[in-house]
Amino acid sequence: MHVELISPAPEQAPERTEPLRVKDIATALRVSTDSVYAEIKAGRLVSYRVGVGRGTHRVARTAFAQYLADRGIPASELAVTL
Repeated sequence: MHVELISPAPEQAPERTEPLRVKDIATALRVSTDSVYAEIKAGRLVSYRVGVGRGTHRVARTAFAQYLADRGIPASELAVTL
């Protein structure tokens, strides 16, 4: 009797859906966090606030992808995965 072993399908990495922090975007673009905040303040990068008081900014991955596309920045050259 011949039994053929079939290896299980490789697990695919779960799609990342959590929002990006300003620090993550700055690292990806290799710029300072001040530059990212300037883009947010100018309205070129859409973000939302989380927390009380000053809180912190978060950017949806889709908003960041749109920001990159609008500027012709290839996502493959970034330091993070979208």
